[in-house]
Amino acid sequence: MTTPAHVAIIMDGNGRWAKARGLPRLAGHRAGVEALRQAVRTASDLGIGWLTVYAFSSENWSRPQSEVSDLLGLLKLFIRRDLAELHRAGVRVRVIGQRDDLQADIRMLLEEAETLTIANRALNLVIAFNYGSRDEIVRAVRRIAADVADGRLSASAVTLQTVSAALDTSGIPDPDLVIRTSGEMRLSNFLLWQAAYSELAFLPCYWPDFTPELFKDTLRQFGTRERRFGGLVERDPVSSSA
Repeated sequence: MTTPAHVAIIMDGNGRWAKARGLPRLAGHRAGVEALRQAVRTASDLGIGWLTVYAFSSENWSRPQSEVSDLLGLLKLFIRRDLAELHRAGVRVRVIGQRDDLQADIRMLLEEAETLTIANRALNLVIAFNYGSRDEIVRAVRRIAADVADGRLSASAVTLQTVSAALDTSGIPDPDLVIRTSGEMRLSNFLLWQAAYSELAFLPCYWPDFTPELFKDTLRQFGTRERRFGGLVERDPVSSSA
């Protein structure tokens, strides 16, 4: 089985999972946290180097205040309860997204997770929190524009690498595979620049039902795909005519 170096996941469907069972949405989010724990363990066991998860988008603030509070509470609980275990397992935590307008206690927790695990190498867990790809790109453009205005960079010198280095994901490889659960078939403002040549997998199951077996099956399907990155792959004329 071909193992991708970087898998990104849009963890979607917690609320619908709960509704289908006659449960409150919070129960779905709690079940989603357990599915995240399993996904992290599976990624580590399979030797995946990078796992990025869409934990909270910049658009999620528009949800009912009670649900936003529940989601933030679960984030705090996940970090406080799971951070020590992640650290023991050699997982490095990195957070992408806008932090300036976050509550001080949340910023401190995110920074604590990054600082504690900075030397770990078994798995890089990237948490997209208060993240929106368009916002990320706008912030990157502003940084580059400021460099040009101040004379540190000429406009003609701006390259693909310049933009990539100005993004939140600077130093992080582009995802080989983006997985979305719940049956929705869109990226929803997630890693729009970085996923230019990613393979996409849209699964019908809700996120709490994303088991290690489903994860492995999706990776097996990824291994059957031919990635050309806009180019052509030379084929054996004998085998291609068979």
